Amino acid sequence: MSTRRDFLKTTAAATLLPSVIRAQAPARKIGYCIVGLGRISLNQFMPGIAGTQNSRIVAIVSGHRDKAEKTAALYGVSTSAIYDYGHYDDIAKNPDIDAVYIALPNGMHAEYTVRAARAGKHVLSEKPMANTVRECEQMVAACKQAQRKLMIAYRCRYQGTHLRAVQICHDGSIGDLRFIEATFGFNIAKGEWRLTKKLAGGGPLMDVGIYCLNACRYLTGEEPRSLSASSSVVSPDGRFTEVEENVFWNMRFPSGVVATCATSYGSNCGNFFKAVGTKGWVQMDPAYSYDGLRFKAHLAAGLDIDTPVDDASPKQFTREADHFSQCILENKDPRTPGEEGLRDMKLIEAIYKSATADKPVAV
Repeated sequence: MSTRRDFLKTTAAATLLPSVIRAQAPARKIGYCIVGLGRISLNQFMPGIAGTQNSRIVAIVSGHRDKAEKTAALYGVSTSAIYDYGHYDDIAKNPDIDAVYIALPNGMHAEYTVRAARAGKHVLSEKPMANTVRECEQMVAACKQAQRKLMIAYRCRYQGTHLRAVQICHDGSIGDLRFIEATFGFNIAKGEWRLTKKLAGGGPLMDVGIYCLNACRYLTGEEPRSLSASSSVVSPDGRFTEVEENVFWNMRFPSGVVATCATSYGSNCGNFFKAVGTKGWVQMDPAYSYDGLRFKAHLAAGLDIDTPVDDASPKQFTREADHFSQCILENKDPRTPGEEGLRDMKLIEAIYKSATADKPVAV
């Protein structure tokens, strides 16, 4: 039986606990190798890493040594941990590297993921996961064989108001979900690598349309049963000789929910989703940007919400990196594993198939 003396001993020990914790060495941070020094790495993900408690940048892979050295100096990375693409496999020899962040053109994701897994490193790959379903399957298989984790960088899946919208769609706050509209597009500049099919795999559907596709899936919590799509090239300026300019598609889910989506490289066609239920609706507009998000809702309880979201970049990337690092440290599966990227790619291939055949397809 416990006594008052036992209680006092326990209380005294608990009182001392904070000072003991402070005296311990800080928790280990996951070391990231940044593969590719493009806009998203330099302006978003790397500043995001700097804001985490469990992650650090320890290596860089780049084809531009001068650029890599300047970046390394900003983040305290040793010049001996700068690799060019010809020596990428040497990351296996660097024990400080726990994981790689792949921010290369889409067509290179599969190769550099497979090689990272063989080098014994976990992989966080930018979306879209790869150019084809087969490449996605190769990425999943390589990481499983190497017993390394694979996460796809769907940052919206870690963003607070997106998660709130999912809850509202699922808990009856807007009644029963019936319809979703989602759009994302912009007017792309000439000369972008995203206009080259070998590198990009496709046009706006692969780049920004995938946000709409993924949003419809997590807002419903379902996988579509059928879809129909159309695509077009309208602009006469020669940008779209290899990839589509516009894609429009509809999806029907097992519950009966219908979604309509559009994406474009030829116009700023929007940046939002709206989910409509029998008793209300929830909307984000803008929805997918790095900053400036806005959350709106009309709930069944009669409450109207219209609020800007204080979530400017790189906070979204900080949460994304925090999550993957924690999964590595605790040996847990990430919320957006390779299988999630594979599901989107299967649907993207179905959308292209429907647009080419000009008829609905079952999925």
